[in-house]
Amino acid sequence: MTKDNRMSSTVASLFKPFTSKNLELDNRIVMAPMTREFSPEGIPDAEVAGYYRRRAEGGTGLIITEGTTVNDPVATMGASVPRIHGDDALAGWKNVIEEVHAADGKIMPQLWHVGMARNSKTAPFPELPSAGPSGLVQPGKQVAEPMTVQHIEAVIEAFASAAADSQRIGFDGIEIHGAHGYLVDQFFWEGTNQRSDVWGGSMENRGRFGEEIIKAIRAATGPDFPIILRYSQWKQQDYTARLAESPDLLEQFLAPLADAGVDVFHCSTRRYWEPEFDGSDLNLAGWTKKITGKPTITVGSVGLDGDFFGAFAGQDAPTRSVDDLVERLDKGEFDMVGVGRALLQDPEWANKIRHSRLDEVRQYDGKALGTLS
Repeated sequence: MTKDNRMSSTVASLFKPFTSKNLELDNRIVMAPMTREFSPEGIPDAEVAGYYRRRAEGGTGLIITEGTTVNDPVATMGASVPRIHGDDALAGWKNVIEEVHAADGKIMPQLWHVGMARNSKTAPFPELPSAGPSGLVQPGKQVAEPMTVQHIEAVIEAFASAAADSQRIGFDGIEIHGAHGYLVDQFFWEGTNQRSDVWGGSMENRGRFGEEIIKAIRAATGPDFPIILRYSQWKQQDYTARLAESPDLLEQFLAPLADAGVDVFHCSTRRYWEPEFDGSDLNLAGWTKKITGKPTITVGSVGLDGDFFGAFAGQDAPTRSVDDLVERLDKGEFDMVGVGRALLQDPEWANKIRHSRLDEVRQYDGKALGTLS
């Protein structure tokens, strides 16, 4: 990556190396995962490899790919969503990895199961119902039978296999998608998990599915392979939803996941500058780091004034100063910064911020190809 001594002192913290027990990055900027559906038959091709290589060349410290689905027939919502199983898809991802590594970048796949967010009428295998802990597409709206225990156990194994394959072909770690109302989050969230067995009910039981996935991945990859968990309070079914209404409840939720083997928590919010709980300025990433002691990634409209959904509703999302972000990073509130739409629009965003070329940063207009994952 390009080195330049003219870096602005106001953003220097973003470009300090990050080092933990099993992850070393050139800087603190993380490309957040964004769904694109540009992989025909689920196979990432040369266009996908070039897309990620350009972000590595643009100075991004860590790339987390768009959601890539594990080996379950109902894990995906579309034929062009990449998958992380099968020799053809793994060969495609290996090429992506080689391109990113050639640009001195690091990359991890986001392992994904969409759960009840899948539209069974338009997705592959339309004859199969979508899968969720209670078959609820949103609170109070059941459209399928609850997952069987056998299916739950098979999906846990699918995540572990995907992680082991990711390690084998050269990825630098993995991220589990446990946010935004997809399958793992559907187990977390009381609104969509109404089970009465060990997989539902209490917060401890609702977290069990995520914990078992983490444990299975750790067993399949060993102690040193980085595991990131992305989670959110909000859901695509309900932007005001909360897993935890207080720091004490958040600790009940997070502590077992940290103990299971999470190395880094990726804390998804709509706007990173908003406090998570009354009485403190800490955002979700700040509270997560305080509770678990684990490194955290903050994310949510970084580099933009508007939020994600406003931009896609046709509202402008002008660029936003990163000064307050850097101040929080300097204080140790979080360790890394996830950048989504800004990097989607401008692969050189990191280098332009680093070298004070702010007048060259492309303003996000909601027209770039990609959506939040």
